[in-house]
Amino acid sequence: MPIYEYVCGGCGHPFEKRVSFSEADAPQTCPECGSERSKKKISLVARHSTAGRGATTLSSGAACAPAG
Repeated sequence: MPIYEYVCGGCGHPFEKRVSFSEADAPQTCPECGSERSKKKISLVARHSTAGRGATTLSSGAACAPAG
């Protein structure tokens, strides 16, 4: 199961939680205040790529942002 980042809508506490793909968009319980008004954050994705003769670089992919 992947780890997702959430932020609590009640107290603003950011937290991570390991949940299944099917439950990732559902509100999760905040470990700080117990509120269930959390929202999943959009996270940057790190990817591993090779450049040239076996040199390895680590780059961050851009997060999607709403148009407009």
